[in-house]
Amino acid sequence: MNAGLNCGAFLDELSDYVDGVLGEALCAEIERHIADCDDCRVVVDTLKMTIYLYHETSTVPAEIPMDVRERLFHRLNLEDFIA
Repeated sequence: MNAGLNCGAFLDELSDYVDGVLGEALCAEIERHIADCDDCRVVVDTLKMTIYLYHETSTVPAEIPMDVRERLFHRLNLEDFIA
């Protein structure tokens, strides 16, 4: 990418940026862009907060009540898999 990273190019790299898998040069370019672009900064902050909240609130998955499980498996024709 060139020195003039635009919002579209930023959005193309957003997932990799937030995941921390981009090279240093591209990260620096993205950080320069979000320092000057309020809209993209809001997108990054919102995505990071969403990921944080997901990790904070997703502990052990809740057990599905057996009657709900049975109805679901029946509806999907999976009765043979009910434990």
